[in-house]
Amino acid sequence: MANGRNGYLLLGGIASVGAGAVHFMAAGMHTEHATLARLMVVLAAVQCATGLAVLLSERKLVVTSMLAVNAFAAAVWAFTRFADVGFIAGLTAESPQVADTVCAALGALAAIAAGIGLLRPTATLPPLRSGIAAAAVGVLALAAMLNGVGHVHSHGSEDAHAAGGDHAHGTGDDHGTEANWPRPFDPAKPIDLSGVAGVTPDQQARATDLVRSTLDGLPAFADVNSVGALGFRSIGDSATGYEHYINTSYIRDNNFLDPAHPESLVYRVDGTDRTLVSAMYIANGKKIDDPALVDFGGSLMQWHVHDNLCWKAGDNGPVVAGVLDAQGNCPPNSINPGSGNPMVHVWIAPHECGPFAALEGHGAGQASADGRRTDTCGGHDHGGGHK
Repeated sequence: MANGRNGYLLLGGIASVGAGAVHFMAAGMHTEHATLARLMVVLAAVQCATGLAVLLSERKLVVTSMLAVNAFAAAVWAFTRFADVGFIAGLTAESPQVADTVCAALGALAAIAAGIGLLRPTATLPPLRSGIAAAAVGVLALAAMLNGVGHVHSHGSEDAHAAGGDHAHGTGDDHGTEANWPRPFDPAKPIDLSGVAGVTPDQQARATDLVRSTLDGLPAFADVNSVGALGFRSIGDSATGYEHYINTSYIRDNNFLDPAHPESLVYRVDGTDRTLVSAMYIANGKKIDDPALVDFGGSLMQWHVHDNLCWKAGDNGPVVAGVLDAQGNCPPNSINPGSGNPMVHVWIAPHECGPFAALEGHGAGQASADGRRTDTCGGHDHGGGHK
């Protein structure tokens, strides 16, 4: 080049500034996740700063800094196409979209250009070619930002995704943040509890962590033949299609929503086979409207009680005898003790009504005195379960 500057570093510097500009725009689309938005702002600022610095100076330290920050940004983007970053709420796996793909490509271009600049410090590009490439990078960054701001950021609506939203993902049953919960849950896919109206970032993060820790820890109880030694006993409801095993010592301890000490285990019944599908956490001594319960996951989680179950004596303790009839009576030789302690399910198997779904049917339990339940989605009778 006529001014003797390294043509690759000129291109890389402009690409880094472009990637930073797109990240600034993206931060505004993630305001529901404050920590993620702040991290994006910091990353954007560093990308812009190192890009501008390289345009002013070709010192090795400056070039290396631009390479490092842009390689990091591109690597994080690639990782989150397949997996969540669990310790940062909102940084979840999602398919590539226009703005984030362009941003990652600009970061990769800046890192590659910096690498070439370090290996070939005297390399030049023809002025016309260099100018065209730099202009193309600028236009690409501008197009990505225009594409991004033209769509609503949503982590729960396929409608937004189909319209071109750069961060939209979820299920086809979702239609905006007003009515997109509950929605189907598949443990084989990334956990996505976002986009639900009224749910705070902290509530979403706590609920996500609970699902993740349950998926990780509950399989330790998969063998139904071994849980008796731990203090679990069946309540005799296998005829419903699901069988609950209760651990009274875990109910009485001080552990709360602890996958290592689940108060109840739920197994799907298939003849003599039992498949562990859910934990049923029980909050001993609390009321259903206790803030510790209500505020934990907000409207994502529905705590419920069972006020219509009838119990009778069994060989190893009380077992379910049925539910109250239309006149409020129990079957012979059984009693109805009342509502008992609040409980909530967390599933490790797929469920149409989400990871906190209740077993439905006549024995589904009472969630609150009024209002819509968010642990059922209607029309799904999973065995007429009692709990």
